[in-house]
Parts: sequence; C-alpha cells; structure tokens
Amino acid sequence: MSLPLSTEHIAQLKAFIELVDKQPSVIHHPQLAFFKNFLVKLGAKITSETTDKPKSETFTKPAEEPAEEPEPVSEESDVELDMTGVIEPDNDDPQPMGDYDLQPTDEQIEESHSKRSEAVSAFVEKDYEKAIKLYTEAIQLNPQASLLYAKRGQAYILLNKPNACIRDCDRALELNPDSAAAHKFRGRANQLLGKWEEAASDLRLACKFDFDEQADAWLKEVTPNARKIEEHKRKKERKALEREEKARRERIRLMREAQAKASEEAKQRQQAAGADAQFEGMPGAAGQFGQFLNDPEIQKAFQDPEVAAAFKDISSNPSNLFKYQSNPKIMSLINKISSKFDMGGMGGMGGMPGMGGMGGMPGMGGMGGMPGMGGMGGMGGMPGFPGAGADAGPKAPPKSNNFEDFNLD
Repeated sequence: MSLPLSTEHIAQLKAFIELVDKQPSVIHHPQLAFFKNFLVKLGAKITSETTDKPKSETFTKPAEEPAEEPEPVSEESDVELDMTGVIEPDNDDPQPMGDYDLQPTDEQIEESHSKRSEAVSAFVEKDYEKAIKLYTEAIQLNPQASLLYAKRGQAYILLNKPNACIRDCDRALELNPDSAAAHKFRGRANQLLGKWEEAASDLRLACKFDFDEQADAWLKEVTPNARKIEEHKRKKERKALEREEKARRERIRLMREAQAKASEEAKQRQQAAGADAQFEGMPGAAGQFGQFLNDPEIQKAFQDPEVAAAFKDISSNPSNLFKYQSNPKIMSLINKISSKFDMGGMGGMGGMPGMGGMGGMPGMGGMGGMPGMGGMGGMGGMPGFPGAGADAGPKAPPKSNNFEDFNLD
C-alpha cells in the first residue's frame, strides 16, 4: 500500500514532529487543536499548557551566587602584643563567698572588723595564705562588706591566682559598682591573664573613682596592647561592613539583571506573537512558521516595522514581493526564511503554504518563479516565464515608441 503523501509532505511532517518534540508547548497553539484532539483520541497524555511553558516564562528568584568567602581575619593572637608578665590561669575551685542573704548583727560586724585587722597584719607580713583565711572568716561574718572581697582578691593576685581575684572583685562590684579597689585589682588580674582590653577598662575606672599611682602605672602598661586590639577590632568591623555592603549591592545587581531579563523575554514573546499574527489564517502556518518564528535572529528582524510591514504586504498579495527586490534587508530575511523551509527537495520559498502564488517547483533552488510573472533574475525562474538569465524563457517584446508596434491606433 503506497502512502498518499509526497516526499515533500513527509519531509514537512517530520519537521513538524521534530519541532513538537523540542517545543512541546507548540501543541497548544489554537490552530493545532485538531491535531491535539487527534492525539488524545489515540490515548496520548498531553500536559497542560501552564506546566509546559518554558522556564523563562516564570520569573524565578535569581540563583544566589556562592557566598563569598570572608577574608581571613587575623585573630587577636596574631596581633603583635607585648606578653610580658602574663601567667597561666589558675583553675582552683571557687572560694567561699558567704551567705548573700545574711544580714549581720552588730556583734557579727564588730567581730568581722577584728578578723579584717588580723588579715591586714598577715598581709603586711606577706603571709598571704593566712590573710586569705582571715578575710574569708570576716566575709562569713559580714558578707555584705564589699571591701572584704576586694582585699581578699588582692591577696589572691600576690599568689598568682588571677581567676580567684576576679571572682572576689565581681562580687565586690555587685555590692558596690563604684569600688575603686575592686576595679583596680580586677584590672591587674586581667592584665596577668593577657586580657588587655578588660584590664584597661577596669584600671581606667579605678583611676576615675579614686586615682592611685599603682593603678595608673598598671594602666600605662596595658594601654599599648589594648589599643592594638581595639584598632584590630575596628578594622575587622569595618571590613565586615564593607563585605556586607558589597554583598547587598551584588544582590541588587542580580535582582535587576533577572528583572531585566524577564522583561526582555516577555517583550520577545510578545513580539514573536505579533509576528505570528502576520500569518494568521494561512494554511499550515502554525506548524511550519513555528520553525523560524522562534529563531532569535528572525524574531529580531520582525521587530523592525519596515520588515513587519513588508511581510504583511507580501502575505496579502504575493506578487508584491517584486516591490522589495531592491531592498537587501527584506530579501536577506526572505532568503533566510527560504533556507528554513529547504527540507528534502523544497526549493527556496517553494511550497510555503499560505504565500499565494509563490510556490516554486520542487527541487529548484532560489526563489521559485511565480505563475504568470517574470522570475527574479538569478533566482531560478520557472521554465516558460521571462527571467534575468539567458535561458529564462521567451523574451518580452522589445520596447518601442511606435504605437503601431503595440497595435494601437
């Protein structure tokens, strides 16, 4: 059984199927409704148009670029500091602090003063262990006395126990935030631990509340290191702000690019739809013109009002093609479209449905001659019609100024 289709028709059908395979959304074109219904009858499952749209039709949030690796920032240990006098931290169990809720009686307060006097004497004799023991007894008798904690903290410093001193001074400052002694000894303890900023802060406050030469001398020792660290932190903060601002600008740039791209794609789809409308009503237009209407170069060409008007003019009357033979812009686009339709023996614009009498003969190159009209020079006219070539067919009558030559009276 032979197919009732020519080779040319089979080639067109193959091209159409390839187009649908690459762009499934074409099947939803209104002019192809009959074909879509036919496929459904055969049992084909066709996805809805909304799920088959190109990804570009849906605005999606631009993919975030990989987070920029933060610049390696030097730690404080990388800052060149003078570590003279820094010692290893003590890790002893916390010392007794007394009953915070105890409200001492007058007798207890008096006995606490007595213990404190004994502790001062032991301290002067440099018996710091004994001094700490006596201060502890005084604290248990009167746990509300801020100075007792500060003085015991001083003794802990001399035993190279800065953490114990800090615990005592913290408690002293809870009871009296303006205690110059507590700030002074805690500042010294932080200095011994290499906590330069904390040390400088405490020693400044100590000198502010009650100037002390020893506190001032310690402050001068810690200030250079504290300033280096403070400057280092300011640089880190500045760089962090710069990176944050750079990332913000980059996010704005990506968002604007994505919006511009989406707008441009929407504009191109609208223009392509307008170009497709130029051929509305032409037999087979959706299937065959779909091959080139999606070509970016052709889409761009149809944005030119002159090109769009010319093709509309030609589609309304194919013989109007000759009006544009001398227009390289129009003819260049026609030749490009012709090459798109050059499938398995289709020559030039020959066989383009809907273009009226522009049907060329299969297998012939160029712009196939139009029935009843002279072929385009050098573009392969049909035998029997005048053309530009030597063998284009019978020549047209010679021009003459004698009316008798034209059988005119």
